Amino acid sequence: MCGLFISFEGIDGVGKSTQVERLRAFAESLGREVVVTREPGGTALGAAIRRMLLHGVDGAAADISPRAEALLFAADRAQHVAEVVRPALDRGAVVITDRYLDSSLAYQAGGRELTAEEIRGLSMWATRELLPARTYLLDMDPAASHARLRHDEDRMESAGDGFQARTRQAFLDLAAAEPNRFRVVDASRTIDEVWEAIRTDCADLLNQGPSDYDRSDRKENGGVR
Repeated sequence: MCGLFISFEGIDGVGKSTQVERLRAFAESLGREVVVTREPGGTALGAAIRRMLLHGVDGAAADISPRAEALLFAADRAQHVAEVVRPALDRGAVVITDRYLDSSLAYQAGGRELTAEEIRGLSMWATRELLPARTYLLDMDPAASHARLRHDEDRMESAGDGFQARTRQAFLDLAAAEPNRFRVVDASRTIDEVWEAIRTDCADLLNQGPSDYDRSDRKENGGVR
């Protein structure tokens, strides 16, 4: 059985964690092994990088330059894929990640004003071109989503309304550019309504199985993307 790679994206406060857990339970009810992970922070190395990215260096609000930030995210992603994602896919598991490549594109290229080509090239190199079979973008107005937050804002969450608006639009632009991979879900609806939209779509994926959209592996196997 082939593994299935699924990512959840969206600005903070849209309810990704809740829907990730619902999808985990659903896939397990179908007899599938499920690995739930996140970026940044899905490995021991990633946890250390996550602390720096979200809370500054040594707990201080030290500024991280956009290029340094991009390299830190790429380092986290490279380790995440090598240590967690690929091994799980190779043994046929469903891998569900809370954030992946598209968060870097939206937050760094959209919000931090680096070029999308720079960010994408760096992350595709770091992961050996691994993309999810499906990406669920939970979309919501930033003002409404941030009202849901129940913790102190981190570096990303406190970056300002303009940054959050640019990031949301960057996510929507990414979804429009890859409609076969993305499904945009209105996260302002109830939790049950959001889940039903995801469940309906994902039921077919879980039955079909194939997921590893690794261009290099697919070329080696004679497949096409």
